[in-house]
Amino acid sequence: MKKTSAWPLALIYTGLICYASLYPFSDWRYQGIVPWAFLGGALPRYWTGFDVAINVVGYAPLGFLLTLSALRTGRDRLPVASATLLAGLLSFSMESLQSYLPVRVPSNVDLTLNLVGAWLGALLAWGLEKVGGIDRWSRFRERWFVTEARGGMVLLALWPLALLFPAAVPFGLGQVQERLEAALAAALLDTPFLDWLPVRDVELQPFVPGTELLCVALGVLIPCLLGYCIIRSTMRRTLFMLLAFALGVAVTALSAALSYGPEHAWAWLSVPVKAGLSMALFLATVLLWVPRRASIALMLLALGLHLSLLNQTPASAYFAQTLSTWEQGRFIRFHGLAQWLGWLWPYAVLTYGLTRLGGGDPKN
Repeated sequence: MKKTSAWPLALIYTGLICYASLYPFSDWRYQGIVPWAFLGGALPRYWTGFDVAINVVGYAPLGFLLTLSALRTGRDRLPVASATLLAGLLSFSMESLQSYLPVRVPSNVDLTLNLVGAWLGALLAWGLEKVGGIDRWSRFRERWFVTEARGGMVLLALWPLALLFPAAVPFGLGQVQERLEAALAAALLDTPFLDWLPVRDVELQPFVPGTELLCVALGVLIPCLLGYCIIRSTMRRTLFMLLAFALGVAVTALSAALSYGPEHAWAWLSVPVKAGLSMALFLATVLLWVPRRASIALMLLALGLHLSLLNQTPASAYFAQTLSTWEQGRFIRFHGLAQWLGWLWPYAVLTYGLTRLGGGDPKN
């Protein structure tokens, strides 16, 4: 049985659908109707092309990934039907649960469109398999990546999404200490356990140019080292490094454009950031020839330093205002998910690195 990245990606995408469907996860209550009453309801009076497109497109990747997983593992003789059925059950569950959320409106049209989207995605995966597209991808993966590359590939695929949510410093993922302390204090308010929280002797200090430079450099270097852990040859590592730099800069510019307006897409490219990018490019080039096990060790070292520097620095009031603007935007469900990715991605990489380092790889 072949291992495939499609299955963990399908699980992650399922989590995204659940998050998007049930946000804001508050004011749950029974509204006097059975959860599946929407199945016999009338068609909605108001709908837009955007509503149709988002319901179809939103479930197409799930159908694609579920079918691809079934095709690669050989577990199912009817992958298209099974993927469509699983996606339909998920959609039915989400629409039913929405009946308990006053701000959400379950719809039989949404369920139908979700099924259509999942079916189209499943057909696309099946069609690619029939014309040999999946086999070509498998051969490409075998040439480029080591056998146990699935976890690293999933983390690399999530990195650009994590960069979408604005960070206090460009590429500065994983800054959670300040928010975690505030959340714990709010949860323990009016309880004797509030006094148990540690109190800092010294307040967090704002970023200085040197710290910002180092955080940017490490933030770009970490995904490069993650790639080096699973990519076979130096030439392919070089191509990956250049792609990672280009993609990281492009997504950060997109995030700035969404946060502050298109005219400010490149405002984040200050002198310390440019210097940090240059340092990261130099270090990533020097480390192209490092063995995979050494790449894992260096990645863990870079992660430890990066997270330590970020979490010893507070977010500015201006940055907090920017986050508030995002959280009140139209696509809050997806932006909120990107924020969680930005918080948790470095810690997932840390866990992956420790697992790979402890597991041993004879071909290092």
